[in-house]
Amino acid sequence: MSLPDEFHAIAKRVNNWGRWGADDEIGTLNLITDEVVRQAAATVRSGRRVPLALPLCQDGVQTGMIPGRVNPLHAMVQINQEVFGPGTVACSDDAVTMGLQAGTHWDALPHVSHSGKLYNGRPAHTVSAHGGAEFGGIDKVRHLVSRGVLLDVARARGVDRLEGGHAVTPEDLDAAEELAGTRVRAGDVVLVRTGQIRAYLAGDKHGYAHPSPGLSVRTPEWFHARDVAAVANDTLTFEVFPPEIDGLWLPVHALDLVEMGMLQGQNWNLEELSTACGEAGRYAFLLSAMPEPFAGATGTPVAPVAIL
Repeated sequence: MSLPDEFHAIAKRVNNWGRWGADDEIGTLNLITDEVVRQAAATVRSGRRVPLALPLCQDGVQTGMIPGRVNPLHAMVQINQEVFGPGTVACSDDAVTMGLQAGTHWDALPHVSHSGKLYNGRPAHTVSAHGGAEFGGIDKVRHLVSRGVLLDVARARGVDRLEGGHAVTPEDLDAAEELAGTRVRAGDVVLVRTGQIRAYLAGDKHGYAHPSPGLSVRTPEWFHARDVAAVANDTLTFEVFPPEIDGLWLPVHALDLVEMGMLQGQNWNLEELSTACGEAGRYAFLLSAMPEPFAGATGTPVAPVAIL
């Protein structure tokens, strides 16, 4: 199925190619200025720190649906080994094999392409088997600290978890923004809670994967209008799955990453944060979500922390 006219119309409206120059490789992260970070730091009041990452373990969220995206395989390569001779300090070392998008992660801009193009009009073939992403790899994101805003769509709708297949709409985001009591502004990192990760935390990884609530194809325009720097949520697929338009797979990925140049994240555990924000009565905080700088990678594990 070719991409429909509806998709191309939205793509034209949210396109950021050339906005920060022809050589730009970080897209909407350009919106996180020094002033944005200074104001983000001013949101810290209690100092409460809330971790947002899932444990990296062999029984992780991946079910085998996506070829090659394996859960972490952890092995010890030395155990209490006296490397420098008998009686010296002994060392234990680890090694791991995993898909970089297996757990809580960021998708880098070259993670998807459409119509032969990546963000900023780069050719899709610049992602290669040996070198990875020639442009826009996750290593180009040297730091990612900003104001985070939790848009708790599930709580705004009065449920613990949205129904599988619920497409989160701009109207849902408006309702969650009203609940949050703060307007999303330029340079913010928005975290959208659906409650879907509760399925995985309860031991149902297949139920977590499918069917899943997620972002609608209508949401990129909402984020574009507010100049959001990045978006993450608590689902495996980020966007609603199965897709809301029959046969149109990953259109939100293509609009966010390719057209807007906006990082997106998946498998973020927002449950403790939802409780903390509800208790504090505020939904904005300092967010540290630094990517691991794998050269040329199209994604990376991340261990984000919200500081209230």
